[in-house]
Amino acid sequence: MSTAALTGLRDYLIGTLSASNMLWLSTQLAEYAKGMQEPGSKRYTMDEINAMLDEAEADIAAGRVTDHEEMMREWEEEIEREEQEERQFAMAEAV
Repeated sequence: MSTAALTGLRDYLIGTLSASNMLWLSTQLAEYAKGMQEPGSKRYTMDEINAMLDEAEADIAAGRVTDHEEMMREWEEEIEREEQEERQFAMAEAV
């Protein structure tokens, strides 16, 4: 949308809405815009959702998955590495 069109829309809304309506609308637009920028926050159609489910089921059938136990083990190892780094950093700062 062009700057001129956006300016016209803004001027129309300023002339039409009350202050509380403008604040409500600005909050709604800001939240929507933030959601558009965050990965994974896209709205999906049912066809897209079903396609993702079909792909996930195919991955499971083909064994291209990580089971819960392995994922938890990897997560615990990662936490331990981070805690080790924090301890090393704290010791280096103390010296």
